[in-house]
Amino acid sequence: MHEGRAGYPAALPGPLYCDTSALLKLYLREAGSEEFNSLVEGRGDILVSDLTVTEVVSALVRRSRQGDLGPDAVGRIRHAVARSLEDGTCQRVDLIPAVHRHAERLIVRLSEVSDISLRAGDALHLALAVSARAASFASFDRRLAAAARAVGLVTYPR
Repeated sequence: MHEGRAGYPAALPGPLYCDTSALLKLYLREAGSEEFNSLVEGRGDILVSDLTVTEVVSALVRRSRQGDLGPDAVGRIRHAVARSLEDGTCQRVDLIPAVHRHAERLIVRLSEVSDISLRAGDALHLALAVSARAASFASFDRRLAAAARAVGLVTYPR
């Protein structure tokens, strides 16, 4: 596998599940956004859930309240995310009862075999990725990325 800048893989096996922190980097200029955008550009196997979309909207509105983002930007980004699901740029992973049960098992299992303590939302992201047979998991949350590695997913960033 080729190495990109900062020692990250130049390519990640697919499908690639993006949590909220990763999806935001595709639409906002943040540290690591440019590299992550380059990594996923042109991919047709990016997976996101409606949980991710709802969390993105929540993060955007929070940033707007804090004065870091204008209301017009919130609307534009929200519509861009919706378009990415409609046009197939991103594929939707459904949050169904079986995913909830899987998340609950992950919470228990990871706490028993490691020192990883998952919050409910993070466990749902991880269970969504596993249920969709993702090979890679993009998250800029270190605890969630560690949990993803613990269940065998390749992570970005490492």
